[in-house]
Amino acid sequence: MADRSAHWEAIYRRKAEEELGWYEEEATLSMDLIAAYATPGDPVIDVGGGQSRLVDGLLSGGFGPVTVLDLSETALQASQDRLGERADAVEWIKADITRWLPEKGRHWQIWHDRAVFHFLTDPPDRTAYVRAMRAALAKGGRIIMATFAEDGPERCAGLDVQRWSSEGLAAELHRIAPKQFDLLETRRHIHRTPSGEEQRYRVSVYRRGVID
Repeated sequence: MADRSAHWEAIYRRKAEEELGWYEEEATLSMDLIAAYATPGDPVIDVGGGQSRLVDGLLSGGFGPVTVLDLSETALQASQDRLGERADAVEWIKADITRWLPEKGRHWQIWHDRAVFHFLTDPPDRTAYVRAMRAALAKGGRIIMATFAEDGPERCAGLDVQRWSSEGLAAELHRIAPKQFDLLETRRHIHRTPSGEEQRYRVSVYRRGVID
């Protein structure tokens, strides 16, 4: 999607935070999983976390250093405004994950993605995403990824999505990066939007292999 950034900028400028379908007052499930697979002091990157409140919980829980990556400047600025002085403790990166790679030697222990990967309907974009994820994760680091489940929504935010089963997602990661990611757990999750709609998610946790 050539104008991906413009699409998301328009959404974040048009809608209040509480009107966004993915809004959560607290990122409870994500925080629980991060606490299960990391310890305070571990570096965490939240991909697509521009206006998410996960960063608030991470800072309060002592996790970090924390990095938030998003392609919307408006979303990133909204989080910085909400956090106030605490925003200075966060690294903010405006980038399209399909066109980004970390600086050489830079690694994170946790890669968190709630609802980015399912927007990548073109295989080359998924390949670029996994390349960035593999480069960014420390060996043995964890991936916490939430996508729409196989019976989840077919569209979101005016865009088609790629829904994933546990088996399908594992196969796709293996196709792109064979034997690089080991599945640790997977679960279904129902998110209730601010309008009361139920959205079915698949949440999976992987470990990056220690051998390249």
